[in-house]
Amino acid sequence: MNDPVIGIVGMGMIGGTTAVLSTSHGFKTVVYLRDPQKKPARMAEFDRLYQQMVDRQVMTADQARAARTYLRVVHEYEGLSACTFVFEAIKETPQAKWECFRELERCCPNVRAIGSCSSSIQPDVMAEATPGLADRILVTHPFFPVHMVPYMELCMGSRTSEDAVAYTLQVLDALDRKPSTLKKPNPGFIGNYLQFALWAAALKLVEDGVCEPHDIDNCLAYSFCPRYTSIGMFEHFDNGGYQLNASTCDNVFPALPRYDGAPGIVREKAQSADAWGARSPSKQGFYNWADVDMDAYAQRVNAPYWTFINWKFPETDCRW
Repeated sequence: MNDPVIGIVGMGMIGGTTAVLSTSHGFKTVVYLRDPQKKPARMAEFDRLYQQMVDRQVMTADQARAARTYLRVVHEYEGLSACTFVFEAIKETPQAKWECFRELERCCPNVRAIGSCSSSIQPDVMAEATPGLADRILVTHPFFPVHMVPYMELCMGSRTSEDAVAYTLQVLDALDRKPSTLKKPNPGFIGNYLQFALWAAALKLVEDGVCEPHDIDNCLAYSFCPRYTSIGMFEHFDNGGYQLNASTCDNVFPALPRYDGAPGIVREKAQSADAWGARSPSKQGFYNWADVDMDAYAQRVNAPYWTFINWKFPETDCRW
């Protein structure tokens, strides 16, 4: 595969960290940023992420400087015309996606696949406004921060071509990602479907007065979650055998929650004017965040992922 020219629509949390991923691999990357006034702040965050990698001694200052030269920021869709692969990372509404894809169809004659970073909208919905691109639209759902978390999940639409899927997998392999491919669309794809199944069970335990939130977090941190950083769930249960597993399923599954939507314990916080989490004015959620060192918290969030940044970084400047 010839080196892709990667386009990214949007330079927020997902788009910005995707730009770090692609440029640190030495791929020409063109980011579309609608509002020119946001560029200084977005570039400052882009540079901060590179400095973070230098400070962690993951890469050298010279490598970081060289990698930054692989980025261009444009404010017109025409600037993406040379891109062969585009990550779409904008507002999570069908209308916003439709507008974006219409512009990509107009301006990107060389694009072979478009990977939406949507966390919930299905590919067929996104392709409704641009039937001419339907064979190249699929979901490449990442987890934040994209340059640190190697997992991505692919979800194809009914008209996504095999060529688009194959090219996407080649691009993700070149970016050292670890993709999973869905055989058919599913709410939440794989990652959020699993994560929110566990979240539903955790909320039910708190709602029913079985335990407090910190007891659940303590359980996760010191029981089975560390196990699943080195082996998989199916590996674990295969190794344990299914006589005990079947018995436990019989006892536990009937008690698992069956919510029709956000449970009251969450909806109440979401609708509160002042108690909807760490970033609320009161800094109240299930925990009190008022005195939490958020920089130290961010370091704890990222700690398990630093070992995944282990690819070959650019040593020379980009020649556009």
